[in-house]
Amino acid sequence: MGQGIGIKDMRAFFAIVEEGNISHAAQRLDVAQPALSRQMKRLEEKLNVTLFERGSRRIRLTDAGRVLYGRVENILGMVDGTVREITEIGTGSKGTIRIGTITSSGALILPDLISEFRAAYPNITFEIFEAEGARVLELLDSHMIEIAITRTQVDNLAYELLVLPNEPLVMVMNAQNECGESDEVIRLEELKDQPLIIPLRWKSIFEANCKKAGFEPEIICVSDSVVQDLLMVKMNLGVAMIPISSRKLLTDGDLIYKRLVEPEMKTHTVISWLKNQTLSTACRNFLEMFKKNFMEENHIDV
Repeated sequence: MGQGIGIKDMRAFFAIVEEGNISHAAQRLDVAQPALSRQMKRLEEKLNVTLFERGSRRIRLTDAGRVLYGRVENILGMVDGTVREITEIGTGSKGTIRIGTITSSGALILPDLISEFRAAYPNITFEIFEAEGARVLELLDSHMIEIAITRTQVDNLAYELLVLPNEPLVMVMNAQNECGESDEVIRLEELKDQPLIIPLRWKSIFEANCKKAGFEPEIICVSDSVVQDLLMVKMNLGVAMIPISSRKLLTDGDLIYKRLVEPEMKTHTVISWLKNQTLSTACRNFLEMFKKNFMEENHIDV
């Protein structure tokens, strides 16, 4: 990072970027705004680069600033993760559990589990980061989080894993524009000429299956946000693909779902954490509760 650049400079730089301007960052750090401005000026002089584009009301980073931000995020994540590992080893009655999750899994798994866990450990707090799968694993690698919830393929050489049982994918549609002959299932070929909303992680295999069935799917949107996809279905924009467990989010009576068949498509949720990492006691307790609630059931209710 350069001679004389310490954690204090990194935290100050990181706060400015996160807050978007100097004044908010100064309040967050509890320092005077002029002093923070001078600190950043000295940092630029030490690095012999310009980190911020001047003249904009909101902070904009130069190319050098963006590189520094990426490095600082990883370094502070490792520093803070190490401190947490040291200070939270003990009874697990206090502390913070940091979890990264994709939308289609976290929204369904975490609320009930956190509610049960806090009933047993009321002083434990949570920080939840939502992103696509690759980004969630990046946060795990940089120690920004302790637990990752994804649906992507995870390297079992680098991570400890809990894999939930497979669950089928279903197609959600507006009842006003119902398609398919059956009330329970929909055959792939019945989606021909239907406007479709497909998650990125299943787009390639879905298109391949459609090609085998002899048609090109009309995909109008590729989206990994279950909530957004359901809102688009409600507005009659198309038919959306979601995991069957996400049906819990179908609170609108106008939305119905049918299990996709011929061929059936399935997915699964993966819970992972770094191998050879000393987890906080709170985090270990949380994983034990997760195993009890989800792994011992060994099924997905359909």
